[in-house]
Amino acid sequence: MIYNRVALIGLGLIASSMCHAMRRGNLVGEIVGTARSEETRQIARDDDLCDRVTETAAEAVIDADLVVLCVPVGAMATLAAEIAPHLRPGATVTDVGSVKRAVMDAVGPHVPDDVHFIPGHPIAGTEKSGPRAGFAELFDNRFHLLVPRPGTDAAAVMRLRQLWEGMGANVEEMDADHHDLVLAVTSHAPHLIAYTMVGVADDLRRVTDSEVVRYSAAGFRDFTRIAASDPVMWRDVFLTNKDATLEILGRFTEELFALQRAIRTGDGAHLQNYFTRTRAIRRGIVEAGQDTDAPDFGRGRTR
Repeated sequence: MIYNRVALIGLGLIASSMCHAMRRGNLVGEIVGTARSEETRQIARDDDLCDRVTETAAEAVIDADLVVLCVPVGAMATLAAEIAPHLRPGATVTDVGSVKRAVMDAVGPHVPDDVHFIPGHPIAGTEKSGPRAGFAELFDNRFHLLVPRPGTDAAAVMRLRQLWEGMGANVEEMDADHHDLVLAVTSHAPHLIAYTMVGVADDLRRVTDSEVVRYSAAGFRDFTRIAASDPVMWRDVFLTNKDATLEILGRFTEELFALQRAIRTGDGAHLQNYFTRTRAIRRGIVEAGQDTDAPDFGRGRTR
């Protein structure tokens, strides 16, 4: 057993998957959970998602060895201020947000000196959300990035690492600003592009809604899957990782203009060379075990 009591603040996909994964590995003694809405808290009670569900975050963190903030990034500062007076000395606070510098700036000032604050980010998820969306296998062979601040207690970092490894994740450490740039490339900008492409299809009146649904090819289906993600979470991601996302979108725009020019001028060699280079990236992702080369990219088997 790695932690005696874990408090999960927010009970969506990630937190509910953590519940299942921690129980699968018998990693913790007690799981305490809470959520902003009474409906979510009641579902958690009805499903026995946690060992105990509290009405408030302040109540949930009492005597917890580990507190996990599983809320949108924009809500982190208010939440941190609420729980700070109730944190147990020696406890660890972490989070699962996909932006790290903004989380450190929002949460860090509220964390008492005798509490370890170790930001984190599980690179795992689906387009589904809510307390019934989680499953124990979500983190298996997926990466979890820890972003400890300078001077963080090494034993506390190792303990948190052991928990995530026990839940099936591959754990690595990374600097906050580098994390935000990497995720702008691999997640944030692709999500914005997906939202844009689905929005274009919705606005293009010469193509009917029924045709978009009936004749969707695999590429557009993947766009719609991504664009079905939690709107509040992604609103906060773009607002809090503004600089890195805008940098990558600027590079994307330059590349897009070059491809437009190649199509307009009939430059087939440029297009083929470009597509050959990008195809190799896909092969590397499959070889790294982060996706499958099965037909339809294995999407038919995901939850």
